[in-house]
Amino acid sequence: MSLARPARTRTSPTPRKAARKTAKASKAEPGADTRHRSDLLEAMLRIRHFEERCVELYSATKIRGFVHLYIGEEAVAVGVNEALTPEDAVVATYREHGHALARGISAEAVMAEMYGRTTGCSGGRGGSMHLFDASRRFYGGNAIVAGGLPLAAGLALADRMGGQNRVTCCFFGDGAFAEGEFHETANLAALWNLPLLLICENNFYAMGTALERHQAQTDLAMRATSYGMVAWSVDGMDVEAVEQAARRAVEGIRTGTGPHFLELRTYRFRAHSMYDPDRYRDKAEIERWKSRDPITLLTDRMRESGAPVDKDVARIERRITAEIDHAVEAAEQAPEEPVENLLQHVTSAPAEAVT
Repeated sequence: MSLARPARTRTSPTPRKAARKTAKASKAEPGADTRHRSDLLEAMLRIRHFEERCVELYSATKIRGFVHLYIGEEAVAVGVNEALTPEDAVVATYREHGHALARGISAEAVMAEMYGRTTGCSGGRGGSMHLFDASRRFYGGNAIVAGGLPLAAGLALADRMGGQNRVTCCFFGDGAFAEGEFHETANLAALWNLPLLLICENNFYAMGTALERHQAQTDLAMRATSYGMVAWSVDGMDVEAVEQAARRAVEGIRTGTGPHFLELRTYRFRAHSMYDPDRYRDKAEIERWKSRDPITLLTDRMRESGAPVDKDVARIERRITAEIDHAVEAAEQAPEEPVENLLQHVTSAPAEAVT
């Protein structure tokens, strides 16, 4: 099978058919927009409350190791996952609790993994940075910066060679943009016309280094176009803008226009990790970004449209609180892996002798 890239024009993608279908459905079904916004709000609130509970549990030494919180970036995971189907694949970063929850992995399975218990989605062996669930085609976080990009290219290549009309979505941060793995992956993805959606979560700080201190050109979407792929920047604090952009990109990929790159400009409200004293950011800058909290932006929009958002939020938060309470209780009661099992999954089992 030839991997040569077919001839095509590299211009901005045309408006997606899915958008037109959604618009028609909204007009035909009263309240569809309100219900969808409520679903988006619930997904973001689930991530926010889960992360806030992780802060409490970490402070109480119930959760150990490195923990990277997603607070402030919820619109990215939720908006992008709305554009994907269960058959598509997702590769995440080490800040992936939000990605996992948005993909549909239960809070119970994620929390058990945080506790290192056998009922966790990775059997308790991955912890915060290595959530994984093959049944949902969620190929997990990766503690290596940019480490997921080559894996995503491999998944996309397998789908293309197998004739599958599936998309692989890879999340990574602005710090990963500086790594060789990004440039190698972008080059091969464009060269081989891979069905790959590259999602750069640009929160403007690679750990503690501001974007302008490690990139001479800070327009990452513009730089991505140099590889011959469609790319543009999106307000990553607006979940509806993220969803619209992701649907547009996914439609383009499915129709054969090659890999797409979205630079989602977002911001983490917490430090890089729970170990980070966060002395490299101005407090006023953090407050400016908090004024554009993605949850607040959506609730304000719903309120302006006349939706009963305050009642919705109260109802959703009660349900999510009970869900997370149950997840914590289940994690604390779940067993740890027996010592005698620790060598399992480290090496493959010996192959049977061929006679």
